[in-house]
Amino acid sequence: MINKLTQRLLTLALIFAITFFSWEVPLAWANHFFSNSGEISDNIKLSEFDFTPQENQALQAIRQRRNKEIAAILDLSQRNLLAYELHDGNNIDQALEAINLSSEQRELVSSINVFTNLKLKGIFSRHDLLDSHR
Repeated sequence: MINKLTQRLLTLALIFAITFFSWEVPLAWANHFFSNSGEISDNIKLSEFDFTPQENQALQAIRQRRNKEIAAILDLSQRNLLAYELHDGNNIDQALEAINLSSEQRELVSSINVFTNLKLKGIFSRHDLLDSHR
């Protein structure tokens, strides 16, 4: 009797653990594949060590927000193809070009990238202003 109860509790705990962690994996997996936009990384060559921890955190938050916004406008097959392209070594811009996006999706992605680039440039310019006062 106790063996069956223990076995059922362990099975229930295992199911709970798998369910709990399976919700976290897709988000972490998607964040892993999104990287810096090629446009910003090509134009501005700064090391992560050049920024304060707060600036690094702000940069990461901006990129994560961009990734969520882009993922929100893609359907499941497009997200899977994007993850494949990114895993294959392409940057986000190259990966998005490889996906069959509708004209509306292209406009939305373009708007997201423009807005993200403005935010990133704002942090870069604030960083330069802080450095000039030191």
